[in-house]
Amino acid sequence: MTFTQKPARVKPRALRRGDKVGIIAPASNIKRELLEAGCDSLRALGYEPFYFESILERELYFAGPTERRARELEEMFVRDDIRAVLCARGGYGANYLLRAIDLAKVVAHPKIFVGYSDVTTLLTWFADSADLVTFHGPMMTKDFAVDGGVDLASWKNALEGAAGWKVGAESGARTLVTGEGEGTLYGGCLSLLVSALGTPYDIHTVGTILFLEDVAAKPYQIDRMLMQLRLAGKFEGVRGIVFGEMMDCKQSADQDYSLEEVVLRVVGDLGIPVAFGLRSGHVSHSNTTLPFGVGARLDVGRDVTLEILEAAVERQ
Repeated sequence: MTFTQKPARVKPRALRRGDKVGIIAPASNIKRELLEAGCDSLRALGYEPFYFESILERELYFAGPTERRARELEEMFVRDDIRAVLCARGGYGANYLLRAIDLAKVVAHPKIFVGYSDVTTLLTWFADSADLVTFHGPMMTKDFAVDGGVDLASWKNALEGAAGWKVGAESGARTLVTGEGEGTLYGGCLSLLVSALGTPYDIHTVGTILFLEDVAAKPYQIDRMLMQLRLAGKFEGVRGIVFGEMMDCKQSADQDYSLEEVVLRVVGDLGIPVAFGLRSGHVSHSNTTLPFGVGARLDVGRDVTLEILEAAVERQ
């Protein structure tokens, strides 16, 4: 089946050396030392990090009150000097922003927006409701703050405007079900995608290459969430599935079955290609940047190739 890009999809401007990158904490609270370590890494790549001092506020397990977090995000989108918005971490709390953010400000000032984990809530909302290409990729206090935390090739390809680039075996991806498929790349953290079901922020999966990842969930919990997606009809019209590294998703060290076996029980008979192990989101190292909302081709055979068919940003 040939992929057809959604005409209204908005691509933000490309990121270039010297550009200012706005850092936000839309969910859980963060530590200054990790924030500064991440900023040092951004500077080494030639970017200028910027954040408001209020990013270090705390309220329970949040990075300050909902109002503070919402206004911080809006301000970074509205400011003319900010080229990209990069999340400091996930954790929990981005769902509070869904009713607090003025989405019109995001629509009027489309920018590169990068994150994963709890930020999945915002990635899919911006993609579905603002028609904005978003980016599932490394965060400041997690990946940029440690050596080898970021896959620089995919970061540059996604954010600088490459077209026709590929993610393959170097990402950790391996074969579960062979086949080929084309669609819009989309997805995120499995538990967050499931939590959106039945809400006004429900996910739109028809026609997608669906990326699913999570961390520290037991196999039966992964099974339950995948079954919930299947029973909700969310695999209907999906053209391929790619699972993430799925770190620490095991019942016990001596379990006599694999997570791959569990996954195949639910999605192995869908008649679409399925790959497993692509490092994006919660990863052991080299976090891959995936642009959500652009055309992609998944080829699963002896090897796995995920090809990004078009530029995810506008080169200006």
